Order: sequence, then C-alpha cells, then structure tokens
Amino acid sequence: MSITGTLIVQMIVFLILVWFTMKFVWPPITAALDERASKIAAGLSAADKAKSDLAVANQRVEQQLSAARNDAAKRLADAERLAQQLVEEAKSKATEEGAKIIAAAKVEAAQESSKARDTLREQVAGLAVKGAEAILRREVNADVHAELLGRLKAEL
Repeated sequence: MSITGTLIVQMIVFLILVWFTMKFVWPPITAALDERASKIAAGLSAADKAKSDLAVANQRVEQQLSAARNDAAKRLADAERLAQQLVEEAKSKATEEGAKIIAAAKVEAAQESSKARDTLREQVAGLAVKGAEAILRREVNADVHAELLGRLKAEL
C-alpha cells in the first residue's frame, strides 16, 4: 500500500470516527452540558430570589423591631406618667389629710384653750371671792387691802 492509500484509509477512519462521535457521543454530552447549564441558571435565579426574599424579610423584621421599640417606649412613658400621677395623687391626699389633721388639732387646741379659760375664770372668780371674804373679815385698812391684792395677784 502506498502512502496515498494509507492516507485515504486514515481519512475514511477519521471521518467514520467523527460521524460516530457526532451521532452517538456528542448529543449526550451536549444534552448533559445544557442540562447542567440550566441547573446552574436555575440555582443562580433561586439564589437571587432568596437574596431578595431575605432583604424583604430583613426589612419586615426591622419594621417590626422598630414598632416593638416604639410600643415599648410608649408603654414605658405611659407607666412613668401613671407613676407620676399616682405620686401626685398621693401627695394631694397627704396634703388634704395633713390639712384635716391640722384643722382637727386647731379645733382641739381651741377647745382646750376654751376649757382652760373657763377653768381659769372659775379659779379667778373663786380667788376673787376668797380675797373679798378676807378683806371683809378684816377691818377696812388700805395697807392690808394692798397686801391682799398683791397676794391675789401672785396666786393668779
């Protein structure tokens, strides 16, 4: 065989190999590559969708946290306001109670003062009567009268 014949046979074998590869080997490989490319594209689109869903979820969580913080701050302010109101009410009640106690003490002091005056008047009247009796029992003398009045004054 000559070089040309060998070259022609090798070309025929090469063409048969190319045809066999194009007919039986290449389509499954191409299909596998296309399937792999579509899976990768689907995975990337799913990742992008998950990323956007995560961003939306983070925004919702941030909004809910902000709402919860605002609610907590509002409740805390309401509690402080209520506590302040209770303190003010307690102060006003204590002031009213103090005023009542002071008024009652003043009334009681006035009553005690009135009783003491009445008792003092009775004692002064008794002493005046005793002084008058003593003056009348003795003779009428200016020096004795002055002395008795001095003693009476000392007793008052």
